[in-house]
Amino acid sequence: MSPQPNSPIPNRERYSRQILFTPIGLEGQERICRAKVAIVGCGAIGASVCTLLARAGVGTLRIIDRDYVERSNLQRQLLFDEEDAHQSFPKAEAARRKLIAINSEVRVESHATDLAPRTISLLEDAVLVLDCTDNFGTRYLINDFSVKTGRPWIYAAAVGAYAVTMNVLPGETACLACIFPEPPSGTFATCETAGILSSAANYVASVQVAEALKLLVGDHTHLRRTLLSQDLWTNERSEISTRQPRPGCSVCGQRLFNHLDGKVHPQITLCGRNSVQIHERERPVDFLEMSLRLSPHGSVRYNDMVLKFWREAYEMTLFRDGRAIIKGTTDPAVARSLYARFVGS
Repeated sequence: MSPQPNSPIPNRERYSRQILFTPIGLEGQERICRAKVAIVGCGAIGASVCTLLARAGVGTLRIIDRDYVERSNLQRQLLFDEEDAHQSFPKAEAARRKLIAINSEVRVESHATDLAPRTISLLEDAVLVLDCTDNFGTRYLINDFSVKTGRPWIYAAAVGAYAVTMNVLPGETACLACIFPEPPSGTFATCETAGILSSAANYVASVQVAEALKLLVGDHTHLRRTLLSQDLWTNERSEISTRQPRPGCSVCGQRLFNHLDGKVHPQITLCGRNSVQIHERERPVDFLEMSLRLSPHGSVRYNDMVLKFWREAYEMTLFRDGRAIIKGTTDPAVARSLYARFVGS
């Protein structure tokens, strides 16, 4: 079966079973094939989300992730393999390579960077933003952008056997700040302390993608308007209504976009590791020169995308834009000191 003239579907047979699903149909599939979706984070949830969206035929996937692949990811991050971990490939680029092999009809863009106020333009032409991150600072930034621009986004998270997700439809539903006026504080479970089941990540990814497809085909009637949480081990499940914005919400009510305006600078500790990230503003790094400089002080290995430096109990992963991940500490002062000592202040 060949595509009709002017149809955006390159190969209708490929998506025939999805087209047979009445709520999508041929018109819905055409909308999916024209869509551009931004995926923020390509870890356990993001890797599954990207796979499902690519197989569904979403026209353009823009993957934004600051991290690199390591062996501990392979238990749950389904796009990556042992060679990706051995080479310490940036997740965004490793995902791009896998996805174009899965579906060459989909355009995949990789951005090995943080989503921050200075890089928020990466979201501007996407019709939908999917949160697959591991921290509330980035989620509040996405929420600010979403409310300010009227762009829908979908929040998702998983830890242990627990998964949670929520659609944010600006002007219609509650936003993230309506439900969580302040980020979680005190001691709470993380992937590092509680672990994570791959099934929990895949469960929430499947729910997130199902809601994404509803949005892309224009079926707003069936969009879920709750904060859904599910524990796959204990079978506990709950839903909190998000049908109405919270009166007085600082973001969607008062329209204060502190994260988007750069007034909030959260310290991010990466999921599953004893690490701190150093943020730099476009500080280009020559890996050959840096390797020669660092070699007398420890072990160095690099490829086209990342440089790794080991010294005593610390491991530094340096990216070409000057950003670094310091493994072996959760103290920002220690991480900054190591960076200043070996890379520069």
